Amino acid sequence: MLLLLLVIAGWPLARTLWFSLTDAQLSQLGDWHFIGLDNYLGEYGVLMDAGWWQSVFTTLRFALLSVAIETVLGLGVALLINHPSRLRTGLRAAMLLPWAIPTVVSAKMWSWMLHDQFGILNHYMVALGILSAPLAWTADPNLSLFAIVLVDVWKTTPFMALLTLAALQMVPSDCYEAARVDGVKPLAVFWHITLPLILPGLAVAMIFRMLDALRVFDVIYVMTSNARETKSMSVYVREQLIDFQQVGVGSAAAMLLFFTIAVVTVTYAVAMRSRVEKASG
Repeated sequence: MLLLLLVIAGWPLARTLWFSLTDAQLSQLGDWHFIGLDNYLGEYGVLMDAGWWQSVFTTLRFALLSVAIETVLGLGVALLINHPSRLRTGLRAAMLLPWAIPTVVSAKMWSWMLHDQFGILNHYMVALGILSAPLAWTADPNLSLFAIVLVDVWKTTPFMALLTLAALQMVPSDCYEAARVDGVKPLAVFWHITLPLILPGLAVAMIFRMLDALRVFDVIYVMTSNARETKSMSVYVREQLIDFQQVGVGSAAAMLLFFTIAVVTVTYAVAMRSRVEKASG
């Protein structure tokens, strides 16, 4: 298993690291020269590019907003479905439909629905008097990131709800029976029994979603392409590699993306672990 991981993950990572230390071009990949850390710290290096730092800020903002909203909504949906009901199996299947749709398909579908001239959302919001004029959801710099977050929340909330539901079903029923006998109010039961017991599972779900959100590419690229206001770190890497054909610079950006995700994930995992231990204690 370790050998397999080394082949499929270690080798591409090592190759990317090596290319980040060269001036390789996509059109002439075999003709390169070693330039050290110039792609990182040079005059035209990634860390000296304001566009890179804006993409970092955009990615972090997107990740924090989407994961926070998805966690709250997923928890709410899971609590609703967790109650015994004949419709629970059907509700679970219906809940997973947005998650089952490929991201590119859902992003394109929402792009049509959010279109400023032909979109169905603008049509009905204007008809109902909610808006006085159609909004360019994906073209307006002040609205585009918000629209992308909403689309991501629509798609991935079922994932969070499913993992949270699994954690809820692992809670011993004896805890709820004891609370019912003691006359504990439902809100107190949630804060002092349910939430502490499902927090480890909820933390794992949030880490998985944070990993996905930090390397987001498809939903942003489909809905807004290379727009400066919504450019994520992955879109920045793609722009350097494909549009500018700068394999060295693109590889350096890819390595910085990798280390950013690693630092954020480890920091978040340590913080959540201490919080879970505190809640358990």
